[in-house]
Amino acid sequence: MKRKTVFIIILFLLASAAIWFVVAAVNRSINNTLNPLQRVNSQLSTQVSRLLHPTPTIIPDPITIINEIQALARLETIRYTVEKVITAETGQGVLAPLFGDRLLFVAHGYVIAGIDMQKIKPEDLWLTGNVLNVRLPAAEVLVATLDNDKSYVYDRETGLFSKGDSNLETQARQVAEQEILNAAIQDGILATASTNAQTYLRWFFETLGYKQINFVPSTP
Repeated sequence: MKRKTVFIIILFLLASAAIWFVVAAVNRSINNTLNPLQRVNSQLSTQVSRLLHPTPTIIPDPITIINEIQALARLETIRYTVEKVITAETGQGVLAPLFGDRLLFVAHGYVIAGIDMQKIKPEDLWLTGNVLNVRLPAAEVLVATLDNDKSYVYDRETGLFSKGDSNLETQARQVAEQEILNAAIQDGILATASTNAQTYLRWFFETLGYKQINFVPSTP
C-alpha cells in the first residue's frame, strides 16, 4: 500500500512538472509573438513624439571672421544687475483685436563699470615730495548687456489676422539693453566705479612703498 502511495505521489509530481514546462513554453511563445508588436508600437510612439515635440537643430557657420584683436587693460570695479519689464506693441487702437501685436518682455541684464588703465600716461603720475599724485581717467561703462539665459517674453498677444511682427522682440531687446544702461547710470554707477578704483589703487600703491597718495581729478 505504501509503495502504491509513493508511486502516486511521484506521478503527481511528474505531472505537475510537465504542466509547468508546458505553461512556460506557451508563455515564451506568446512573449516572442508580442515583443515585435510592442517594439513597433514603441518606435511609432517615439516617432510621433518627435514630430509633435521636435528638437531644434542649430548649425553654426563653419567660417569664422575675426575682425579685430585689441589688448585690454581694464580695471572693473563695480557690477550692477538690473531687471526691466518692456512693453512692445504695434497696430494698437480700435483694430488691435484684428491686426495688433503686443508683447511683454522681462529683461535681465548687467552693467560693469571701471577705468581703462591704458589711458593712464606717464605724466599722470608724479611725486610732490613724498606724495604720489595720480590722475585717473574718468570712470566709464565697460560692459552693458542682456543676460539671455534669464531674459524672456512673458506674454504676447496677436490680433486675429496678425501673424506677428518678427522684429518686435528684437526691438524690445534693444530698448531693454539701453534702459538697463540708463538705470545703472542714473543710480550713480560711474561715481561708485571711480571711488572703488581709487580704493583699490591706493592699496596697490601702498604695497609699492608709497605712503601718501593723492588722486587728482581728470580734466574733461
